[in-house]
Amino acid sequence: MDYMDNIRNKLALLPDLPGCYLMKNEEGTIIYVGKAKVLKNRVRSYFTGSHNGKTQRLVANIVDFEYIVTASNMEALILECNLIKKHMPRYNVLLKDDKTFPYIKITNEAHPRLEVTRRVLKDKAKYFGPYPNAYAAQQTKKLLDRMYPLRKCGVMPKEVCLYYHMGQCLAPCEKEVPKSSYDEIIQSISGFLGGGHEAVKKDLQKKMQEAAEELYFERAKELRDQIIHIDALMEKQKINTPDTRDRDVFGYAVDKGWMCVQILYMRQGKMIQRHSSAFPFYGDAYSDFMSYVTQYYSDNPALPQEILLPDPLREGGIAAKPAAGELAVLAAEELKAGPEEPETAQETAEREAATEAAAAAGVVDAAGGAAILQEWLGIKVLVPQRGLKKQMVGMACENGRVALDEKFRLIERDEERTSGAAVSLGQSLGLANLSRIEAFDNSNIQGTNPVSAMVVFIDGKPARKEYRKYKVRTVIGADDYGTMREVIRRRYERVLKENLPLPDLIVVDGGKGQISSAIDILENELGLFIPVCGLVKDDKHKTAQLLVGDPPEPVALARDSQEFYLLQRIQDEVHRFAITFHREQRGKSMVTSKLDAIPGIGDKRRKLLLKHFGSLKKIKEAAVEDFRPLSIGDKLAGQILDALRDEEPSVD
Repeated sequence: MDYMDNIRNKLALLPDLPGCYLMKNEEGTIIYVGKAKVLKNRVRSYFTGSHNGKTQRLVANIVDFEYIVTASNMEALILECNLIKKHMPRYNVLLKDDKTFPYIKITNEAHPRLEVTRRVLKDKAKYFGPYPNAYAAQQTKKLLDRMYPLRKCGVMPKEVCLYYHMGQCLAPCEKEVPKSSYDEIIQSISGFLGGGHEAVKKDLQKKMQEAAEELYFERAKELRDQIIHIDALMEKQKINTPDTRDRDVFGYAVDKGWMCVQILYMRQGKMIQRHSSAFPFYGDAYSDFMSYVTQYYSDNPALPQEILLPDPLREGGIAAKPAAGELAVLAAEELKAGPEEPETAQETAEREAATEAAAAAGVVDAAGGAAILQEWLGIKVLVPQRGLKKQMVGMACENGRVALDEKFRLIERDEERTSGAAVSLGQSLGLANLSRIEAFDNSNIQGTNPVSAMVVFIDGKPARKEYRKYKVRTVIGADDYGTMREVIRRRYERVLKENLPLPDLIVVDGGKGQISSAIDILENELGLFIPVCGLVKDDKHKTAQLLVGDPPEPVALARDSQEFYLLQRIQDEVHRFAITFHREQRGKSMVTSKLDAIPGIGDKRRKLLLKHFGSLKKIKEAAVEDFRPLSIGDKLAGQILDALRDEEPSVD
């Protein structure tokens, strides 16, 4: 029975219940996790009808699936989030590098302090955020450190430090600081981070005025500087809402198999930050968008009072973008207009029809997704249909569309520049065509583990599938010319034997000696007449000069030209590839020599040890009993540890 028969049999048994499904490839690896309102409808939709290119790529790799039934849609949402974090499936939307966003933390200590952290712990500390980037968080903390005299030291010192003399610390290392003082400071910081910047600013202005009247000009200047810092930090707050609620406003856009999610952070009725994430997606757009939102809030302790989500059935993830000034006008109009008008009969019918279509496919609709999130998070989650809130969501969606459009334009521009650079470089070298470039670099340390590497660039772009690595066989010691001759011979003998495409240009890392060695092998041994050029580096190991011809002559290229930039990229890439390969070989040889020198350790046991412990360092740190699961007795384990530890340098 082939895998399609197996899938058909499983599809026939799918239940009419909510849950999660796990798609697997031929190796049994989970490549996609999804949730469904109705498992039977949703999972079947992958194997029936037509799909876009991205989804087709996912479906083409599915050879089996599993499913887990849940009691409710909310359980399915939470389970999907946990499964994605556990398995990190290739085709799922994943929160970037799994480090979440930074927060500002007021520690729960006898003498609290401010920290910027990405780790959210259940330690009774106060967390504020998230901040879209670490710079925004650090700048805010720096301002608060100037304004509020909390402890700055990680470990309590024995005497007062400079922060105390600057008025930025209460010196708990020497003085008894009452809890009431800390409570007052924490309340002020909480108010500031909660969006109450204007109140803090007015208080500082009052204190500055009093200091100036009492002729404390230095203190007045310090307060003035703090006010300036607040103004600089809040400079981008141009959008206000009529209330003072904290909101996260989500929008998204999709194009060419990519999704861009935008989050607008509204605090105390002001838009203070924006965060943008762009990534390829493979499933249903709205389901993948909701997956992103769920992951975002799974480790987020600083929840807003309200979350606004887009309705793809009405807007398709895109809405008209109001200008910043227009939002203020809309806010005023909304206050005058009073409650929103009810939907017309036609609008209601259209919305219900779209919702039914989503339900038939087993996809959680916008209103259903909002209700699930609201139940899970315990805060208000809305899908606005009209008015100011819809305009705010529309602005987030439009920002997503603009971000994607900019991304694709930059890609097109980069492709034009790289292909144009290759054409211009060919003209500078007098070549009618310069499409394929093959570049070589050698690597060794004092002649040990000599290796070489080749990279390929086609039309100015790296073709990584055609990269090649070479262990040097015939050269002993640090002989760069001999290494170049061997590798050029091996590469182009194979090209001739297997009828592989010949390059339009060969680039070697080095000057006249390397060029002459390569040309000698090509012309005198292989009968190939391919142009060879060399890239010479300066004393800072940067690309400095292009040499070409026999004898080699320098070619004048402007340092700021696209042709010179292309050569730099080629030289940096081949050097990186060669160095990486050399480190791998050197590491293997070091491990091999140390373990192989131990009596009773052969090739099989060496591989077993490395697989079990992971590295030579971990083996050294192991105890005798740690070797028992490998069927290695205590006596041999002791010999292994003694042999490895004897090689460590003694300390006099």
